[in-house]
Amino acid sequence: MMDPDGERAVNRVRLLLAEDQSMVREALAALLSLEPDLEVVAQASRGDEVLPAARAHAVDVALLDIEMPGGSGLDAAAGLRDEFPAVRIVILTTFGRPGYLRRAMESGADAFLVKDAPAARLADAVRRVLRGERVIDPALAAAALADGASPLTEREREVLRMADGATNAEIAAALNLSQGTVRNYLSLAIQKTHARNRAEAVRTARDKGWL
Repeated sequence: MMDPDGERAVNRVRLLLAEDQSMVREALAALLSLEPDLEVVAQASRGDEVLPAARAHAVDVALLDIEMPGGSGLDAAAGLRDEFPAVRIVILTTFGRPGYLRRAMESGADAFLVKDAPAARLADAVRRVLRGERVIDPALAAAALADGASPLTEREREVLRMADGATNAEIAAALNLSQGTVRNYLSLAIQKTHARNRAEAVRTARDKGWL
């Protein structure tokens, strides 16, 4: 197929870009669109905008930031995998936390890269996941292997996530648990994170990407 100038047209890969910081999102979109075979056709600034954007645009690859309002990129990745299994997913993050890598893979991501990677590397990752490859930042992969899997159960993570700002009574009411059960979950989480108190346990778990 020829374009109006007589040159062969390129079938461009259609990208969805989700990033809550508008300047970063626009810069990434501009850089990626400079690639002759890539086109950013949809953008989102919140996690809960990802699925509607995917429904409105026929996208091939979704590039998702992890930390966004309205739901994380990991939640959005899981939703995309359920509804659009053919869409390839690239997780982008500022935080090189090994726990995030494990959770991204569990969410069905095809690639995991730090956000400040050169645009050429992101473009290469897009092409590689479309070929069926899995692309992981090598430093993050090594750190994940060294750090091991999260020791927290899903319920412990849920309680610990709420522990930053909520009282035991509030956590118990929200999760339909007794306060004693909440205290037990928090105690286990503190032990598993080798922390001295709940605040330190929250910080440690977040630093490692377990929450």
